[in-house]
Amino acid sequence: MSPKAGEKKIDLLITGVGGQGAILASDIIGKAAVVSGIPIRAAETHGMAQRGGSVVNHIRLGSDFGSMIPKKGADIMLALEPMEAVRYLDFLKDGGVIIVNTQTVIPVTVTSGMAKYPEVQEILDVLSEKYIVKAFNADNLAYEAGSRLAMNVAMVGAVSIYLPIPKETLIESVKALVPQKTVEINVRAFEMGRRKVEES
Repeated sequence: MSPKAGEKKIDLLITGVGGQGAILASDIIGKAAVVSGIPIRAAETHGMAQRGGSVVNHIRLGSDFGSMIPKKGADIMLALEPMEAVRYLDFLKDGGVIIVNTQTVIPVTVTSGMAKYPEVQEILDVLSEKYIVKAFNADNLAYEAGSRLAMNVAMVGAVSIYLPIPKETLIESVKALVPQKTVEINVRAFEMGRRKVEES
């Protein structure tokens, strides 16, 4: 079923907030791509270590071009936080897929009263006008799987049905990269995230 390496080019943008595990999510996909023999180029932009700061990872599967996805070039956006989906929309092509974690991370500017955070439903409505939106609360899903920290892996599970990488290879990559004692929880979170998108 899976496309052979090089057959399918996918440009994926992973957006989130520092501390949400965007780097691990892209590492899992990157490792699985390499094992599958799919050419991959990846780039991280923005201050990673800064908790609460904006994080963006560009992942280009089967691409011979540079590691940065051009504006309107991404096929899929994996948004670990709803406002981060909005912030980087100009990278997504019209009709592209957005997988959104509906759990918000309220920035300091909002908690200090300088700005207002929009309703998540409003965000999803706007996104749905131009894009295919798959939205669910990945934090809650990860909590059900055994730990909220597995949210990023639940999101990788959700995006996995769109990737030209076998599911088993992605799961092996999860097992190799998450802390040993959390393997079961993370595999469960991956499966639950994948099911969410399969069902929607």
